[in-house]
Amino acid sequence: MAAKFAALLAAWLIALIPVLSALVCWGLLGGHLDARETATLMLGHLLYALVIGAISFLAAALTEGGATAAILALAVTLGSWVLDFAALDRGGVSSLLAALSLTSLLRPFEQGLLSVPTVLSMLVATAGFLALTAIWLPPGVPLRRKFKGSALVLAAAAILTSGAAQAKAVFDITPDRRNSFPLPDEMLLGQLHERLLVTVHMASSDPRLVDLDRKVLARLRRTMPWVTIRIAEPSQTSPFGEAGDGDYGEIVLTYHDKSATTRSTGAGEILPILYELAGVGLPAPGAPVPDEPGYPLVANASNTAIWFYGVQPLAFAVAWWLTPAHRRIPWRRS
Repeated sequence: MAAKFAALLAAWLIALIPVLSALVCWGLLGGHLDARETATLMLGHLLYALVIGAISFLAAALTEGGATAAILALAVTLGSWVLDFAALDRGGVSSLLAALSLTSLLRPFEQGLLSVPTVLSMLVATAGFLALTAIWLPPGVPLRRKFKGSALVLAAAAILTSGAAQAKAVFDITPDRRNSFPLPDEMLLGQLHERLLVTVHMASSDPRLVDLDRKVLARLRRTMPWVTIRIAEPSQTSPFGEAGDGDYGEIVLTYHDKSATTRSTGAGEILPILYELAGVGLPAPGAPVPDEPGYPLVANASNTAIWFYGVQPLAFAVAWWLTPAHRRIPWRRS
């Protein structure tokens, strides 16, 4: 099984050749690539490939045919997409199920965040699926022994995943730190050791909640030791609550047995309120960080079509023809 898994990794690396060549062409044309951000994205997709590969191995062990195993592995992937889509405008159970989606594990890497809990969880999931494959693959083993071994693997994976979630180490590796508060605010928030309770009176489908989570709530979770977020859904299905629901849109901050309410979703308004509740002054402003200018590029990339549509496919075809595998295919001769 180790050799087959190594072959799977080799296939993933081969499939990565067009992506890497696109990055090289972008650099040759004068485009900008941040090495750390690109490496983090590649790491996320590698871990994702490991998990999907391990699921494919388990599907092959549980089914009798390769086609059935492929359909089962594809169903898991498509199911992850469905869970993500179902949670876009719904809260409650859909949001909880979306946390189990495999594609949601890629989101931190795509945003430029290196999440240690996510990395550890994906490694644990890969090892768990491979362990289940090793249990179910050998024929002739009693089902009772297989179920007992599977229960032990699932229990160990749950314990390790819970331990990984306690790491809480997330690094913003983007050049402009677009996922983080300014450094003075982060240092001050890290010194607030009591639990912060944030109650948000908004529907899960409200765009303001998405903006609030991205710009404030997610950053608070990464910065402060103890943060609890509670989403108080409106009493009816309308995304804006009832007409008489006067507290809809309010954000209630509770810290050190004191509370304050605001309707603003910006960090510039919420953080001063939190500092006032904690009884601390505003942090001294740090060195001004220049705005990220971006890297606009206007270039003619038509010449790269020769590589992508000519040289590269031909190289793959020649490499396949030179391997012994194609000689085992029963070609029909006319």
